Amino acid sequence: MLTIGDKLPDFTVPVQQGVSALPAGETLSQDAFPGKWKVLFYWPKDFTFVCPTEIVGYAGLKGDFEDRDAVLIGASTDTAHVHLAWRKSDHDLAAADFPWLADNGGVLASQLGILDKDEHVAFRATFIIDPDNIIQAVQVNGLNVGRNPAETLRVLDALQTDELCPCNWNKGDDVLQVAA
Repeated sequence: MLTIGDKLPDFTVPVQQGVSALPAGETLSQDAFPGKWKVLFYWPKDFTFVCPTEIVGYAGLKGDFEDRDAVLIGASTDTAHVHLAWRKSDHDLAAADFPWLADNGGVLASQLGILDKDEHVAFRATFIIDPDNIIQAVQVNGLNVGRNPAETLRVLDALQTDELCPCNWNKGDDVLQVAA
């Protein structure tokens, strides 16, 4: 699995965003969003139970991520058409206005090292990637345990301080000072 300090691999993956039209071959690559932090989070499958809670949780914090010059990028191993159908079936998912990668062949998930070998879907993996496309944080959960998007935001805040941040540090708290 790729980890902290690794460069995000080169990729071009179909992407789906919004509910207004069928996907028309749009793609997203590692070069999207130059100069921005990226929060790439994978869920196992559309039309499941835990996944929508995470997507809606991240969508609820989208403005907070944007305030930190970060973009959300969701992803699963489903197709863009399945993403569109799922968004159309659920008002809260339809409002999750950020790109969803359709990594149907699991190519990017394999490059990242997060593909479950038995289920052939991605683990619940979150990558915080800096503006130079270097991975700065990774969290991976099994298929049945959801993530805490607020914790992802807290870690992004800590990374952006470029300081020593103690346990349970939150934005605005004091950072650690090394004695001279």
